[in-house]
Amino acid sequence: MDLPSLALILQGALSPNPSERKAAEESLNQAFIYKLMFYVIIGEQSKISPSDKEVMRQNILNFVAQVPPLLRVQLGECLKTIIHADYPEQWPTLLHWVKHNLQDQQVYGSLFVLRILSRKYEFKSDEERTPVHHIVEETFPHLLNIFNRLVQISNPSIEVADLIKLICKIFWSSIYLEIPKLLFDSTVFNAWMVLFLNVLERPVPLEGQPADPDLRKSWGWWKVKKWTVHILNRLYTRFGDLKLQNPDNKAFAQMFQKNYAGKILECHLNLLNVIRVGGYLPDRVINLILQYLSNSISKSNMYSQLQPRLDVVLFEIIFPLMCFSDNDQKLWDEDPHEYVRKGYDIIEDLYSPRTAAMDFVSELVRRRGKENLQKFILFIVEIFKRYDETPMEYKPYRQKDGALLAIGALCDKLKQTDPYKSELERMLVQHVFPEFSSPMGHLRAKAAWVSGQYAHVNFSDPSNFRKALHSVVAGMRDPELPVRIDSVFALRSFVEACKDLGEIRPILPQLLDEFFKLMNEVENEDLVFTLETIVDKFGEEMAPYALGLCQNLAAAFWKCMNTAEADEEGDDPGALAAVGCLRAISTILESVSRLPHLFVLIEPTLLPIMRRMLTTDGQEVFEEVLEIVSYMTFFSPTISMDMWSLWPLMMEALADWAIDFFPNILVPLDNYISRSTVHFLTCKEPDYQQSLWKMISSIMSDKNLEDGDIEPAPKLIQVVFQNCRGQVDHWVEPYIRITVERLRRSEKPYLKCLLMEVVADALYYNASFALNVLQKLNIATEVFNLWFQMLEQTKKSGVRANFKREHDKKVCCLGLTSLIPLPADQLPGEALERVFKSTLDLLVAYKDQVAEAAKEEAEDDDDMDNFQSDDEEEEGDEFDKQMGVDDEDGDEADSLKLQKLAARAKSFRLTESDDDDETDDDFSDDEELQSPIDDVDPFVFFVDIIKALQASDPLRFQNLTQTLDFRYQALANGVAQHAEQRRVEIEKQKMEKAASAAS
Repeated sequence: MDLPSLALILQGALSPNPSERKAAEESLNQAFIYKLMFYVIIGEQSKISPSDKEVMRQNILNFVAQVPPLLRVQLGECLKTIIHADYPEQWPTLLHWVKHNLQDQQVYGSLFVLRILSRKYEFKSDEERTPVHHIVEETFPHLLNIFNRLVQISNPSIEVADLIKLICKIFWSSIYLEIPKLLFDSTVFNAWMVLFLNVLERPVPLEGQPADPDLRKSWGWWKVKKWTVHILNRLYTRFGDLKLQNPDNKAFAQMFQKNYAGKILECHLNLLNVIRVGGYLPDRVINLILQYLSNSISKSNMYSQLQPRLDVVLFEIIFPLMCFSDNDQKLWDEDPHEYVRKGYDIIEDLYSPRTAAMDFVSELVRRRGKENLQKFILFIVEIFKRYDETPMEYKPYRQKDGALLAIGALCDKLKQTDPYKSELERMLVQHVFPEFSSPMGHLRAKAAWVSGQYAHVNFSDPSNFRKALHSVVAGMRDPELPVRIDSVFALRSFVEACKDLGEIRPILPQLLDEFFKLMNEVENEDLVFTLETIVDKFGEEMAPYALGLCQNLAAAFWKCMNTAEADEEGDDPGALAAVGCLRAISTILESVSRLPHLFVLIEPTLLPIMRRMLTTDGQEVFEEVLEIVSYMTFFSPTISMDMWSLWPLMMEALADWAIDFFPNILVPLDNYISRSTVHFLTCKEPDYQQSLWKMISSIMSDKNLEDGDIEPAPKLIQVVFQNCRGQVDHWVEPYIRITVERLRRSEKPYLKCLLMEVVADALYYNASFALNVLQKLNIATEVFNLWFQMLEQTKKSGVRANFKREHDKKVCCLGLTSLIPLPADQLPGEALERVFKSTLDLLVAYKDQVAEAAKEEAEDDDDMDNFQSDDEEEEGDEFDKQMGVDDEDGDEADSLKLQKLAARAKSFRLTESDDDDETDDDFSDDEELQSPIDDVDPFVFFVDIIKALQASDPLRFQNLTQTLDFRYQALANGVAQHAEQRRVEIEKQKMEKAASAAS
């Protein structure tokens, strides 16, 4: 539809002739006005003049109050887009229009627009929030007057509810992050609170309430009640808590606690009493009220107010909410899939009265357990007792369900509290395990769930653990879907807690079979979590099942993706389950990583997923797919041509949209270059070297990319230089050129270090050639001055400011050491001395860091080999003293814990570097990918180079050593001794490795 046609229809919608107006409205409805307006206003910006936009802005405001509700919603979306783009700069008159119309007959339209305007700033903070203060100052006095008039109307219509609801939403958006200055006036704030409390206390009109529960909760007056509770909760939890406030807001918090918190609590308790006597209250309102009560438990004045009514609240309101209900039974019978979805949906928990009830009980026994835990447990025990004593046909099944839920919710508290922790096994045997054979499906499901909660209890009788495990496994074949699902989730806890895998091993094939039956029936990521746990627990024992598992998971993945794509709302659990399938595949690949032949068999199953999901189709699962590509390129015996076909896809993604995933893409690219170097170097169709250069040069020269975005680029250049020594001479100059260009404008220390390490790697690649390149580009002096400056730079604590990882120091050592054999015409004596001293200092720091890391690991794991033997450690300590090197400050030592965590991480992803130069704990020793320099010992390399210099040019060697002061002579001697120790250790490690391989 073109603009003139749209204009005619819009004009017709304003016609005084009812038939013309109706025809125009139908046309607008058929044309999906929201999409049309969005297209006209945004998509066609270049075709609309500023004056036309102004006309449209003014006219759209007039439509708001006149069009039917369905069109008003769509116009609201258009307004939202325009306001976010144009207000206040291009639309300064908007607020004046709103203020003016709040005072005449267009109150609804102005409230509708003000709601959209205020929502723009709902999540804004600091200076971005400035416009909202002006909006509040200009409009809140009028809103208060309108609100006051509306509240005083007797027998109000539903239209009044719609107006109050809009006022509540405007207030909510305006106070969400910060109390506006106007409301710090106690008189103004009190006027608002009087009205909110009035609405909170006033019964909802009976006339006009829909009978249907789903329609009733969305009815206007219940919406008003919900928003009122929402606002009062927000004021209480964010602004009325003294502990959360800065000094400027403490007075407000004190005022709120003193004048309003107790009144709100009283109103909430009265509202809750409605459901105690069988009345109606929407689930969301119940949830919000219980949140308020939970937040009151920790505050002495509020708890003392709650205490007299606590037993009624706890046993007559909270506990019934925890019990299986008529609605639960209806959903269980009519739509078990929806029952399962709601039961494991985090979003549903945010609105669920049952979840809020469980949270209340947990908070009560955590904060006020001394006076409440025993009382509540005795109540639960009484329910268990009454259930056991009642004949089968009269048993209180639903109360038993609620009691089991309570026991499960209090698991953590009971496991650590006397005398309950010693009675847990007996409680499970007596009251939980019998329900595995209950005639009621919901009790069989609850028995599985509770058993899973307590699977980690130390059973005095192993047969009880075994009985529970087998009951949970049997539950996976239950005729009722929710029972099967709860059993699978419980199984995860039993697998984790199982000390003897022999309990599970015989039934493993059966378990896996049941898993995939359920995965074909239900798309749920928690199912995959359990499968991951089994795979992780059994490790290489999963080898016989690996191919079948991957095939089943791949099939489940495609099914989940198809479901997610078909779901227009985008909230289908299939998307999350698809991620879970990929994560489970990664877990399987890791578990069989020492069996490379399996990767050849698995590859055809996973290739279609990798090929499709490395495009824009896979943006939601891109990280998980890259992890699979990383495993496949690392553990396979060789990288196949099919796997090489993924290289261009990753390059295209990086160039187009995937820069945020560059660290993840780095890993498989490294694998391709390091594990299939010959193909990388020789293949011309496609030319991988050229495509890599194109990508790296584009990213490193992009001035719009932050330093942190491009960190993987210099790492990749290092990968090329380290793996292709002597074979990529033609790339040395281009890569050095773009590296130094980026180095000149880099600000982050970590990126500067990475870029300088490219130069170091180029020197290690071929020192004479690389130095000639630097001199040819007239940047040699600039680069070396900066390098030495960075090497010498320290923090206030005395710790090195740059090259903080072991890997950084090692690369610098190898690069500098490679310069030493160069002739005097390339490296004059003065430069040689500077290189020699800097290398010695680096070697000392490197040795110290490696020793500290080994010491830390030895403390955590007594079985881990130490870096040195006891004798060697004593020699090493003496060596350090002789060298005159102090221990590095605690910031590096402490942060070595990060290194250990990285080393244990089951992932190929490089750890993000913390490059905040202002802190003292920003050292992070990233887990590096395997590299050819891993096998190069920098001490042995250095000593061998020095010996070669001594043999080839004795005079140059003599001149060098004679210029050294006593400290550096001592350092040199110490390094020489340590190098010989390292030779012995390296030879010993080789022999042990050979013997291990042979055995």
